[in-house]
Amino acid sequence: MMETPAAAASCSGLPLLCLLLLAALCLRPGLGLYTVNAVYGDTIVMPCPQEVPNDLMFGKWKYEMADTSPVFIAFRSTTKKGVQYDDVPEYKGRLSLSENYTLSIKNARISDEKRFVCMLVTVDNVYEEPTVVKVFKQPSQPEIIHPANFLEAEKFKMLGECIARDSYPDGNITWYKNGNILQPVEGVVVMSLQKVVDQSTGLFTTTSSLQYMPTKKDANAQFACSMTYYGPSGQEKISSEPMVFDVHYPTEKVTIKVLSQRNTIKEGDNITLKCSGNGNPPPQEFLFYIPGEPEGIRSSDTYVMTDVRRNATGEYKCSLIDRSMEDSTTITVHYLDLSLIPSGEVIKQIGEALPVSCTISSSRNATVFWIKDNTRMQTDPSFSSLQYQDAGNYICETTLREVEGLKKSKTLTLIVEGKPQIRMTKKTESNKSKTIVCHVEGFPKPAVQWTITGTGSIINKAKETNYVNGRFSSKIVISPEENVTLTCIAENQLERTVTSMNVSAISIPEYDEPDERNGDNREKVNDQAKLIVGIVVGLLLAALVAGIIYWVYMKKSKPLPRTVSHFLNPPSNSYSPNLCPQSDVNGKSEKAAAQNFQTLVRTPSKHVDKDLGNTEENKKLEENNHKSEA
Repeated sequence: MMETPAAAASCSGLPLLCLLLLAALCLRPGLGLYTVNAVYGDTIVMPCPQEVPNDLMFGKWKYEMADTSPVFIAFRSTTKKGVQYDDVPEYKGRLSLSENYTLSIKNARISDEKRFVCMLVTVDNVYEEPTVVKVFKQPSQPEIIHPANFLEAEKFKMLGECIARDSYPDGNITWYKNGNILQPVEGVVVMSLQKVVDQSTGLFTTTSSLQYMPTKKDANAQFACSMTYYGPSGQEKISSEPMVFDVHYPTEKVTIKVLSQRNTIKEGDNITLKCSGNGNPPPQEFLFYIPGEPEGIRSSDTYVMTDVRRNATGEYKCSLIDRSMEDSTTITVHYLDLSLIPSGEVIKQIGEALPVSCTISSSRNATVFWIKDNTRMQTDPSFSSLQYQDAGNYICETTLREVEGLKKSKTLTLIVEGKPQIRMTKKTESNKSKTIVCHVEGFPKPAVQWTITGTGSIINKAKETNYVNGRFSSKIVISPEENVTLTCIAENQLERTVTSMNVSAISIPEYDEPDERNGDNREKVNDQAKLIVGIVVGLLLAALVAGIIYWVYMKKSKPLPRTVSHFLNPPSNSYSPNLCPQSDVNGKSEKAAAQNFQTLVRTPSKHVDKDLGNTEENKKLEENNHKSEA
């Protein structure tokens, strides 16, 4: 930054007097000066403020200081084309004068802050123009030294010192807390400033100390300082790194917590209690008060209980060692008990009653459900009359939904035993074979054996169905050449049961009962059988009425043939539906009448035989005997 110089006065005549007047004018203050701002350590460049005249003989640079004579430092002649530097120790090797009389000074120092004069000499005049040099030095970054190890709330104490080194000119230091300027407050914020000059360099070192009375709120507060100084472009600022001080204050509140990975606690869990105080530094020891313990237990800030039971439910406290303050919390240890009566393996007989009770005791409402053979049941089991299908594995299971991992279950293995029960059925196929089925119930599963009565031979070709709910079937297929009696023997650990059936050699296609009927359909089948019997009886009655009507009609119209009379009045032991009519005086007409009546009487008997079971075979045997007698 430069100021424009005043125009030089010219003189004519009396050269010596003019020179003296010119010098007086140039040295008068306030006439305007060039100013050069330089950075410490850089090169100072000073152009000659006076325009170089055409008749210049030579030019010189000098500096002036108060109360001392001017000191010439550089000379340049227009004729000799050379530069001469005066023997001035502080500028030795640092000066450079160009052809346009610009003076350069290397490695600017604080001592270079002077008034320099450019002097141009012609034959008639001497021109002089001054230049003022200002040197600036930025300080090093401020730092807080000698910080306090800790601060105590409500106690006035030296916090630290802020130092900024090697500045020029000097500056000022400001303290900050959390970015806000700290203002002096007597007894709370006290700052003192000190400046020291290095005599060898002329640079300033500025130090500011801070005494401070903190409060509890100053915990984690950031303290910093800054240095305000002047540079070539004006006022500038540089700040220190912030620093946090540990503020000590007493405990005002105690807090107890339960450390757990779950929100709820159940029997068997571990409990960790943690007690803490809000002081700084925090308390290291506490007294823990446990339900059932008359005195407090001294411990660090944690207390551990393992494998807790339901009696650990209650209020827990902790306090400072001096019992000045305490805190409490309530812990609930959740539990779940299950009682199943009966449980384990239970053996009962079919038809017996079995009361089952699953009782729950818990700290909260529990959910109970039953599982039978891996399938969830819709209702609770109830056994007023045990059946084979009631046997199985029963699990009574209960859970507390609000407590993670709290689940109990017990198992009832029910075994329903029964003596073997046998029912035999048969079915005659169109290929003259007969299928005989032995339907067996019982548990443990009975062993089935087939024998032929009379010969005692054992049949080993039986096929068995799957054993389900205490029932299965054993089936054989035979084509007998003579009438036989088959015996089905079922035996388990409880009893041996034997049932027999007569089977004839005559092959009349019939379809008795299905091979196997389950218990659920048995009542329905019995109803159907009753309906069929009723229909057959009705048909027999209808046939009887029709026969009587026909007889009455024939009797009124003409005498009955002998064969018909014989058929309607047979000997007591010689009745046979298959009687063959004999030839008499009526010839073919009597034979035809007998056959028609025989057909009318025998037609409904087929429906009756289909539901008479084993008696059909005996009737067939008796019918054959009647034929032979006829």
